[in-house]
Amino acid sequence: MTGFRRLAAGVSSFSQNLTKLSGLLSARQCSLPDHMGALHRNKCFVRGFSAVPNRDAVEVDVSRLEGEDQGIVEVLMRRERARNSLGHVFVAQMRELVSGLHHDTAVRVVIFRSLVPGVFCAGADLKERAQMSNSEAEQFVHGLRSLMNEIAGLPMPTIAAVDGFALGGGLELALACDLRTAAYTAQMGLIETTRGLLPGAGGSQRLPRAVGFAVAKELIFTGRRVGGEQALHLGLVNRAVPQNQSGDAAHRAALNLAQEILPQAPFAVRMAKEAMNRGIEVDVASGMAIEGMCYARVIPTQDRKEGMAAFIEKRQPRYTGE
Repeated sequence: MTGFRRLAAGVSSFSQNLTKLSGLLSARQCSLPDHMGALHRNKCFVRGFSAVPNRDAVEVDVSRLEGEDQGIVEVLMRRERARNSLGHVFVAQMRELVSGLHHDTAVRVVIFRSLVPGVFCAGADLKERAQMSNSEAEQFVHGLRSLMNEIAGLPMPTIAAVDGFALGGGLELALACDLRTAAYTAQMGLIETTRGLLPGAGGSQRLPRAVGFAVAKELIFTGRRVGGEQALHLGLVNRAVPQNQSGDAAHRAALNLAQEILPQAPFAVRMAKEAMNRGIEVDVASGMAIEGMCYARVIPTQDRKEGMAAFIEKRQPRYTGE
């Protein structure tokens, strides 16, 4: 009888643990923000970091949209307590996700967005930085610069949806993307000089290429912040929109922009990105040669043949990325 009671107690304990585990898994799968509608929830599939046992430790996540938006992937920044600041865990998880996306031919557009209300990315984690020695800080910033280069090097178009503060390294992350959308209420700036630093993750190089040399110098020298409308006027963002009650106006604008890219031949879009990114760094003659090489890679594709056939047959092309 005693043995039977022990067995029954063991089964009961296992059942309770299984119930708790099931609840955790359900909560993990339904971790999208409350303001997202049911239709959008049904179109998303969220992959987390299975190696991280604590759900709160997931600081960067990914969502693959489905249905008509299949091919759009969203990188979700969700370090709420630290306003998506660039700490060790955040950077490591972002690097892992970006590395995984690099060779994924099914991905046509990537949107970087925040799930933290009112902030895109607040920049450096100053609490972590304060604990580092000079050499450790230099090494960490070197790694941060490398991460931004990896984001910039993604072969598919990338869009930063800036719905809140994007300061210091946060703006450098947005600048590493190909395109940017912003809410009017967003605040953007490379504010490092106000902290005794200078932009160290690519900002001193990418901002002048986005807004021009003199304007970039003024913004960096003064550490000035600009809102969404001024950012649009300066050429810092591609689209700026009034903020909505849900606080995701820039994300919606980014999604609309991604939906405009989605129907185009994916390999042709990737080659166009490579031609522009490599060509901007060299003289015009060398740029023309790069364009020629990229064009030659597009010629034998099935998508080019499909594009020509669709034009002749007066129908919408059906591109497969081959």
